[in-house]
Amino acid sequence: MPLGPPTPPPGLTSPAGPAAAEPPAPRRRRLRASLLIPLTGIFVLVVFAAGLVVVRPGPVAGWLGDDTAGRPAAVVDPPGPPPGPVLGPLAATAPTPDEAGLTKAIGKLVTGNDLGGRTSVVVRDVVSGNVIFSNGGNLPTVPASTMKLVTAATVLATRGPAYKIPTRVVAGPNPGEVILVGGGDPTLAVNSDSFYGGAARLDKLAAATKKALGGTAPTKVYYDSSLYSGPVYGPGWDSDIPTGGFGGPSTALTINGARISTKKSANGYAERYTKPDEAAAKAFAKALGVGGTPAVAPAGAVPKEAGSPGPAATASTAPGSELARVESPPMVRLVEYMLVDSDNVVAEALARQVAIAKGQPASYAGARTAMTAALGDLGLPTDGLVIADGSGLSRTDRLTPELQTELLATAASGKRPELTELFAGLPVASWSGTLDDRFGDPADKKAAAGVIRAKTGTLTGNHAMAGVVTTADGRLLAFSILTDGVQAGSDEAHAVLDRIAATLAGCGCK
Repeated sequence: MPLGPPTPPPGLTSPAGPAAAEPPAPRRRRLRASLLIPLTGIFVLVVFAAGLVVVRPGPVAGWLGDDTAGRPAAVVDPPGPPPGPVLGPLAATAPTPDEAGLTKAIGKLVTGNDLGGRTSVVVRDVVSGNVIFSNGGNLPTVPASTMKLVTAATVLATRGPAYKIPTRVVAGPNPGEVILVGGGDPTLAVNSDSFYGGAARLDKLAAATKKALGGTAPTKVYYDSSLYSGPVYGPGWDSDIPTGGFGGPSTALTINGARISTKKSANGYAERYTKPDEAAAKAFAKALGVGGTPAVAPAGAVPKEAGSPGPAATASTAPGSELARVESPPMVRLVEYMLVDSDNVVAEALARQVAIAKGQPASYAGARTAMTAALGDLGLPTDGLVIADGSGLSRTDRLTPELQTELLATAASGKRPELTELFAGLPVASWSGTLDDRFGDPADKKAAAGVIRAKTGTLTGNHAMAGVVTTADGRLLAFSILTDGVQAGSDEAHAVLDRIAATLAGCGCK
């Protein structure tokens, strides 16, 4: 059956904020009920195989809890309600499109579209895993923001869906001194006026810190963002990205995706801090009631994990001992924030989480090594793959449509259940995220609305779309469309990509 968009429950608002390499249009609506990820308890997960809907109890203890012995409990808000199924059941006997039918349906759209440059396309049957259409499928191409599919898969595979990124406070060198330690949470908020729903908050961290200090008044704030290393902007980024409003510096300590304001703009633009770690430290000091300018923590003052108190000190005052912590939403939510509105700052933070999980430096170079290794661990082909960043802003990124569709088919197969979580974050045609204003042609919209879930990508000269689509006969396909050297404008390029995807949705292609 077609994958139609369910109706969100009353009062449920979007937790994800806009930030994209391709500025989304003003929001008309947002698909949340089926896109939100459950935070606790049993939840429904759909596996795309032979039309089977699988109801799977989540391993709650392992996914949503961890060993907290010997450290302060994180300050957390109540979890949100669990959603319904991500996708509906598929027809078990749905016919598979064949190469001849697909060539007849989309061949001219792929090879004769007058966009200039080249258009590479792969269509893969999800159930069998077989490629059923390919045009330049093995050609490494700039993926733009569809690189975020690789970031999503690798971080879910290495960190797991329930992992939460901590932001800690440890005792400083002298009584009353505290150190704010960034763990790489890009969604950290100052207070209830947060950009991301369910974000950890500095005001709550400050309150917990005061409590841990007992009768000792806080006197000075240091901050530590040394978890990340190397450049804060990615290799191969266009020169206007640092000031263009759709990206920001990658630091281990940041608030609201490095945004100066939490106000959401119509197209996703946001002015960013040039030193997000310093801005976060100032906000924390204010919440703690400490004057003066926060300073970078002294070398060696922050142990990797919470320190043990010395023989003459208590756990709450020993230098390096952990006083308090807050934690990000679970990784499944962070992946959703990244994918729905193509959030570049979140993407770079998640790429670094892959690096940390694989024992690599939390840098662009470390993420490249770790993400490539993680794809290999998943059994995915890495021929021609070049990973420069996690967001796809880099023009030196390269991947093939064959890799993208195999990644999507692997995630949809259910063989690696943690990977299926990425589908909840994929924008839905004519409904949510960066696809809510796409498929403007009435015929395309009729065919695509609610049955295409895909990640888009746009850089000047490069336009992309990769995701899943249900055919008119009920067969689930993975597809990837990557263009390079496009001379036409973005609107014309998007229309061609939309038409290819909509044609897949509207035909049996036999």
